[in-house]
Amino acid sequence: MGLIDDAKDAAEATGKKIGEAVDDAKERLSDRVDEAKAEADVKRAEAERDATKAKNDYKESLRD
Repeated sequence: MGLIDDAKDAAEATGKKIGEAVDDAKERLSDRVDEAKAEADVKRAEAERDATKAKNDYKESLRD
């Protein structure tokens, strides 16, 4: 039974290692998605800031 137990232990260890690799990959992907969302939020905020500045500059030019 020693050989069968060794094979079983090796299979379990391999399964755990694969599971850990999958979890790590999912976490890295999640981090990249979060980073992309944050960058999109920043770009959106910058675009809104620029649009507001352009609108305010235009209004100011009308007052002159």
